[in-house]
Formats: sequence, C-alpha cells, structure tokens
Amino acid sequence: MRQAFFSAAVLCILYYVGILCYTKNKKATFAWFWLMLGIVQFVFGIVVPYMPRELVFALQILFGIFLILFLVVEIVILSGMLTMPVKGLPVIIVLGACIRGERITGSLKRRLDKAILYLHDNPETIAIVSGGKGRGEDVTEAFAMRRYLLECEVPEERIVMEDQSRTTEENLKFSRELLKRGEKKVGIVTNNFHIYRAIKLAKANGYEKVYGITAGCDPVLFFNYMVREFFAVLGFYLKVVRKTHKEQIDK
Repeated sequence: MRQAFFSAAVLCILYYVGILCYTKNKKATFAWFWLMLGIVQFVFGIVVPYMPRELVFALQILFGIFLILFLVVEIVILSGMLTMPVKGLPVIIVLGACIRGERITGSLKRRLDKAILYLHDNPETIAIVSGGKGRGEDVTEAFAMRRYLLECEVPEERIVMEDQSRTTEENLKFSRELLKRGEKKVGIVTNNFHIYRAIKLAKANGYEKVYGITAGCDPVLFFNYMVREFFAVLGFYLKVVRKTHKEQIDK
C-alpha cells in the first residue's frame, strides 16, 4: 500500500507539472488540486505503516465509498455529452469562460466555434453571449465573444450581449431576462464536460425546454476538467438538497 501511495503521488505531481508546462500558466484552472493531492498521498505513504490496522481499514472503506460516488457522478457527466443539438432553436446561449486580457482562451474558442456552426446551419437563430468581467480580464467575456463572432462574419443583429454574470448560474439567470416572451426552446452552448451541469442549472432556474449544444475541450486537460466538474456537480446536488430541506422546514 505504501508503494501505491508513493506511485500515485508521483503521477499527480507529474500531471500538475504537465498542466503548467502545457498551458504556460502558473494559475491554470484546478491545477493546484493535483499538487495538493500528490502531497497528501506522499504523506499517507509515510504514515500509513505506523497507523493502527483498524484506522487503515476504516480509511479503505471511506476511499471505496468515495471511489464509487466518483465513478457514478463521472458517468452521469459523461451521459450529458451524448446530447444531440436540436435544429431551429430561436435562441442559443453561449456560456462565458475566462479570457486573458482581451484574448479568448481555448475552451471559450471551442464554444464560439460550435455556436458559429449552429448559427450557420440555423439562419433564424439568435445568439446570447454571456459573461462579465473577472480578475485578469481587461474586457467582459461577452464583449470578447461578440468581437470574435463578428470577426467570423456573424451578423451583428444576431448577437445579444449579457455582460454582468460571474458564474454559470448567473449566465443562465441573466440571459433568461433577455429572452423574448414565448421563447421556451433554448440551446446552451458549452464544453462537453460542462454540458450536464449547465442543463441542470438552466432547468433549476426556470428554463422550460433547454437543449445542450456540446463543444469539445482540450484532450490534454480533459481529465483535469472532469475531476473539477465532479466537485461542481456534487456541490450542485448538495445545494438542491439544502434548498429542498429548507422548503420543507418553512412549510
């Protein structure tokens, strides 16, 4: 077991270093998790031989439960990637992602390129680009997204900006306010690892008929994104449980 911890620690730290080298960004999204996980496993590798057998057994049980939960959630996230886009939607919402200064990043470019393909195939569709200004961003994400679409020859009248949101939930809440009355069918454009949670959040925020339009993601960072999304989806369901519990108490 000790050797297993050390091997896992090395793999996690190597993945962390690989992410930093690949992205050339010391603050790459969620990369810190792999460094911390590697350190924790290294520490466990040192102390496990000195721990009581009962405690080691209890930790093994907890790890087994966590692994089952992790696999179930990951399968659910993967199932969302099978969503097929519906033709003729009146509106699609392109969810924002971080930009560097004024430059769009790889994940956001993939979302926008997917939106462009959909807009080309569905000439009556309007696109809402959604995203405010975050740390390290010189303009709003919506502004950068709109500029990219215009550069790709999407007509200006087919683009609507929502530039106040900071989170996925706010993307959807604020974009919903821009929908015309009677528009019930809406497409959500985001990366494959994110599509499941985005659709769930949309339904939780009053969207009646929402359809996923799935863009790809960087294959090198796919596992990193999937693990990050595990915690995000878990947080979403915990929030739903707390909300349901509060509503029952209030009754």
